[in-house]
Amino acid sequence: MVIKATIAKAHCDAYTLSLRCGEHEECSGFMIDQRNLLWGAFLLVAASLSWGGMFPVAKSTLAVMDGFHMTAIRYGVTAVVFLVILAIVEGRAALNPGSLGWKTFLYGSAGFAGFSLLAFVGLSLSRPDHAAIIMTLQTPMTAFANWWLRGVRPPRFTLVCITFVLVGALLVVTKGSPAAVMSDGYALGDTLIFFGAASWVIYTLGSASFPTWSPLRYTALTCALGVVSVFALTGIATAAGYLKTPTLADVMAVRWHMAYMIVFASIIAVLAWNAGIRLMGALNATLTANLVPITVFAIGLAQGQRFQPVEIAGAAMVVGALVANNRYQRRAARSNV
Repeated sequence: MVIKATIAKAHCDAYTLSLRCGEHEECSGFMIDQRNLLWGAFLLVAASLSWGGMFPVAKSTLAVMDGFHMTAIRYGVTAVVFLVILAIVEGRAALNPGSLGWKTFLYGSAGFAGFSLLAFVGLSLSRPDHAAIIMTLQTPMTAFANWWLRGVRPPRFTLVCITFVLVGALLVVTKGSPAAVMSDGYALGDTLIFFGAASWVIYTLGSASFPTWSPLRYTALTCALGVVSVFALTGIATAAGYLKTPTLADVMAVRWHMAYMIVFASIIAVLAWNAGIRLMGALNATLTANLVPITVFAIGLAQGQRFQPVEIAGAAMVVGALVANNRYQRRAARSNV
């Protein structure tokens, strides 16, 4: 009942705001209703923390099965769950994308096939901390894409926050030595992760092209159609002999890893992410996503690593920038009421 109520509130708040704001990204800045800011921030932080745990878990899973089959299983199950929730909440008619079918397929392929396959294949050739660093680049990608495509220049204060978040995240994960982290022969893996991050930015910005759809509908239908691309690419690679189909024993060996990937990093995180985007905008969403490397860092600490002063300073920079930008948005919202 708690989960159902949470989904219903996110669905209601974000859908109402999307109808009021339409396709205008300005709604992510000064025009946001102040009462939605806290709820939107909570959703985005929940998604980011879930994804922060995803990289260490996925890295362990990749020792047993490849990134293609892992993604196919993960989103194959997730798509079914999303469609069932959508049918219950909005009715069976919502399952039909209508004239937006191809657009839904393309954005779904970018988000669920492009991001996952590129990021996880790259992760198999790299390290979780590298992936976390590269994910922070989604913030400037989104800011400059909005500026270029929609003419929406980020507020100067937000640009300053972006800078602090990026620098802080790098300090946390690299312990103040980015060159040392990036010079270990992981160029191919890091490049694939970068293009995976860019694919997720495309998916994130794509939600503005569906102004009359609820976040739940956008999530469910893009996932369902995007997973078609995942299945197709996995089938082609397997038939060509590049991949080996995992056995039942392989899947059972990582069943708890996959449970986390499906329940937390997919169902909860993606729903929360898309609802948060409608409430706070794509730029604020990717700014909040910089909590991902902090989570990776925290997991490492839980495994016995020690704090260093530079890491504490970096964590403080990230959290401080996130809080400062949220307070700035709230003040801006009050001044426009």
